[in-house]
Order: sequence, then C-alpha cells, then structure tokens
Amino acid sequence: MAKKQFDLIVFDWDGTLMDSTATIVACIQAAAKDLGLPIPDKKQASYVIGLGLQDAMQAVLPGLDSKYYPHMVERYRYHYLAKDKGLTLFDGVREMLKDLSQQGYFLAVATGKSRVGLNRALDAANLLSVFDATRCADETFSKPHPAMLHELTRELGQDMQRTVMIGDTTHDLQMAINAGAAGIAVHYGAHSAPELQALNPAYAAASVFELHAWLNENA
Repeated sequence: MAKKQFDLIVFDWDGTLMDSTATIVACIQAAAKDLGLPIPDKKQASYVIGLGLQDAMQAVLPGLDSKYYPHMVERYRYHYLAKDKGLTLFDGVREMLKDLSQQGYFLAVATGKSRVGLNRALDAANLLSVFDATRCADETFSKPHPAMLHELTRELGQDMQRTVMIGDTTHDLQMAINAGAAGIAVHYGAHSAPELQALNPAYAAASVFELHAWLNENA
C-alpha cells in the first residue's frame, strides 16, 4: 500500500506506548516525600512527564535550592526501578508496531527516558528490534527542543515534512511544531485533551486502536 503522508513515524514512550503514567506520578510524589519536600499533586506531576528527568524535577518543584534536584532524581529512580518490571504496553501497541513495520514505515522513539531506562523497557517489552532509531533525553536536548526529531531524521535519511511525532503530552506536540514535523495526540496519557488540542494536532486518538486505524487509513 502506497504511503500517503509519512515515511517516518516517531513515538513517545511513556503514556503513548507504555502504560506508565500513574507509576511515574507516584514515583515523583514518593521522591518528594522522601526528601521532606512539598508533594506535587497528580496534575503537577503528570505535566512534567516527557521531559528529561532533571528538567522534570525542576519543573515539578520550581524554586528549590539546586542541591535538591539531583537527590530528587536519585529517589525517583530508586522508586521507579522497584516498579518498572510490572509495567505493560497499552493494548494493541505490539500489533500496531508490527503492522506499521511490515508496511515499510521507519519507526522511531523520542523519549524523556534515559538511554539505560529506554533500553531496559525495550528489552522487557521485546521491542529492541522493532525501531529503526531511538533518542533519549540524556543524549540530546530535552523536549520540546526539536533536536531529537532533527537527529532522528538525519540518522535515517528522512524528510521532516514526511515525519510525524505521536505523543500524549504538549511537550511532544510542541517538539513536532518546533521541528517542522506533523504531530498526533493520544488522549489516554499524561496531558488532558484540551491541553493537547490547543496545539492543533493532525489527529487525536482516544485509544491505540483508533490511532492504528487512522495511521492505516491516512499515514
């Protein structure tokens, strides 16, 4: 089947492919509690998902003495590593990725996770061989800076105008805008539908199955 709009499909990881939003929120809150800091509410903690870890901690608790942020990162990792083995892909993700790969699309990941964290997740999900390239926040600039998409398109020899970024946060969609790529929102992750719609995504999916169907019909 001839591709209609895109050759490269880039996915966010947490909250887009992996059902991890609630766990990340709980770990951010636990890290703050460990250090006796103000505990962010669910909306505050959800909002920083997708940013690099250091940037996320600075955004969720702005104005702290800078000495606290490395400790927040350490405590977050402690809690997350105790829970990440129980995380699962959203229903339909594995089938969607297999189908898109078989159709000849280039597939990539752009994530706020660290390289070690993403490799652990890909290995646990048995998806290491599915993606043609991946970028992590500790390798380049954090979202919404466009560097991840610029680097992925260069690595894979792809045109930004035939690239789409799919994510559950405004950080993902803003990165796509900043890079000159298309953006697709998913409404089952960290940020609310109105927040995502304000950035005028090309499409917004309420489920992985809706996303898969739209990509098959339109991508």
